[in-house]
Amino acid sequence: MSNLQTIIGSGGAIGTQLAKDLRHYTDTIRLVSRHPIKVNDTDQLLTADVLDFSQLATAIKGSKVVYVTVGFEYSHQVWQSSWLKFMQNLLQVCEEQDCALVFFDNVYMYDKNHLNPMTENTPILAPSKKGQVRATISNMLMDKIQAGKIKGLIARSADFYGANIEQNSLLTETVFKPLSQGKKANWLVDDTVKHSFTYVPDATKAVALLGNSEQAYGQVWHLPTASNPLTGKEWIQSIANE
Repeated sequence: MSNLQTIIGSGGAIGTQLAKDLRHYTDTIRLVSRHPIKVNDTDQLLTADVLDFSQLATAIKGSKVVYVTVGFEYSHQVWQSSWLKFMQNLLQVCEEQDCALVFFDNVYMYDKNHLNPMTENTPILAPSKKGQVRATISNMLMDKIQAGKIKGLIARSADFYGANIEQNSLLTETVFKPLSQGKKANWLVDDTVKHSFTYVPDATKAVALLGNSEQAYGQVWHLPTASNPLTGKEWIQSIANE
């Protein structure tokens, strides 16, 4: 049986590192995006518009496991149209082709009044429009899983950080970049409050392990993240010191 493992939305911080980690489990990796670039010498590259059903079906064809690390433009309107369409198509294709689905998710959908601690059992009650979109698509996936239509799992990460991340890292944009330019750091919320960040190599190592562990399927997982995070001010001070 083929052990083709496909990353839909390759090329970003998560997709790139995940391609490296998957080499521990398979030597057949397919990278799918508008402009895919090899991470490993043996990677298969497939150019596709993931919002096009037929292109998505072709991209997934023959896969044992499909990892979703897609990122759409950070706009509520774009998220509402693109994420819903993408998830509907993705679920149909994975069901028809009988491939396992590993969905890389965030924590936008959780009830803000039940976050200490934040666990896989935290109630879903999205406080924002983007969070409502994430709640909808995660519910779509879990409904299919619980109905036995799809073999899948959800892996959730906090805001993430790591080397060579541009634009989609809060720490990069608000702290690392301005400090490196001799400017003041910024913080978007109360800097006296603790704020969790997930280190990209920790996240992707866990995602690869989950995708290749039969017993992991059928549920939601939180990816490894420090249990006692720094406050915003402490993050800024520690980065400034370095």
